[in-house]
Amino acid sequence: MGRVELANPLVLASGVHGSSLGKVLEALKSGAGGAVTKSIGLQPREGYKEPTLAEVEGGIINAAGLPNPGAEAFSAELAPLRGKKLSIFVSIFGGDEREFAAVVKELDPNEFVAYELNLSCPHVAGVGTEVGHDPELVSKVVSAVKSKTEKPVFVKLSPNTDKLVEIAQAAVDSGADGLTAVNTVRAMTIDISSGKPALSNGYGGLSGSAITPIALRCVYELREWFDVPIMGCGGVSTWEHAVRFFLAGADAVQLGTATMRSFAMFNDINLGIVDYLEKKGFKSLRSIVGAAHHKRGLADAAREGTQ
Repeated sequence: MGRVELANPLVLASGVHGSSLGKVLEALKSGAGGAVTKSIGLQPREGYKEPTLAEVEGGIINAAGLPNPGAEAFSAELAPLRGKKLSIFVSIFGGDEREFAAVVKELDPNEFVAYELNLSCPHVAGVGTEVGHDPELVSKVVSAVKSKTEKPVFVKLSPNTDKLVEIAQAAVDSGADGLTAVNTVRAMTIDISSGKPALSNGYGGLSGSAITPIALRCVYELREWFDVPIMGCGGVSTWEHAVRFFLAGADAVQLGTATMRSFAMFNDINLGIVDYLEKKGFKSLRSIVGAAHHKRGLADAAREGTQ
C-alpha cells in the first residue's frame, strides 16, 4: 500500500480501544495487518465526562472528546517498540499547522510506519472538522507535517462535508501519501427517560454498519479522482463488507466498532477474503481493487488480464 507494507489489508481503526498501546499490540497479535493508535495531541487531554457512548440501531454514537496522554508521554510509550518493526500508524490532531508540526517533532524519533492525520473528528471544537473542512488549512497542515517527517502521511477525511474531493485534492497536492475514508458521521440520540441528549456532549460521531454505504460512496468517489492509496473505514464487520470496499477502490480497510466484540474477526475476515478470491479465480487482492469502476465490474477485470 504505497510505501507502507502490511501483512494483510485489515487495519485496526483509531480510537476504539482507548489511548494505551496495549490494545493496538493485541490487535496486531490477533491478525490485524496494521493498527492505528488513538489520536494524540500536543498536550494531555481528559476528554468529555460520561456518558460518552450510546448504542443505536446499526452502530454506536461516541463523543469521547479526544482523550490522550499528550505527545511527550505517548512518545515515551512508543520508545520500547524500537526495533520491533510493527505496522503501527500514529493518529495525531491539532488546531493548526503549528500544533501538528509540534506533535510530529515529539513523536517522529520513534519507530512506526506512518502518520494518520485526524482532520475529521465531528465533536471537538477547534480541531477535527474545523480544520478538515477548510482546504486551505488542510494544505497548510499536510505541508507542515511533511516538512517534519520522512514517514508516510495519511489524511483521515470527514463524510460531513460536500467538499470531499476538494479537501482530498488539497491534501494530495500538499504531499499526502494516502487517504483514509472516512471518520464518523455527526449524529446524536436522546434518552427518552430523561428527555435529554444521551451523550454529555450532546452530539457525537456515528460508527458501525449504519454508515457503511456512506463510507463506501466516499471511497468510490475518491478513487475516481486519485491514484494514492486509500484505506476504507466505516462499519466493516464481515468479509463481504471488506470486499465491497476493495471493489470501490480501497487498498486496505479499517475495522473499528466491530472489534469491540472480539479481535478474532481479523482472521475470520482475512480467510473470507482469500476464499472469495480463490472462488472467483483471482490470484491477488490487487486484481479486484477498483474493479467496480470498470464497465462490467469483475468481468472487465478478468478480461484485462488482472487475474
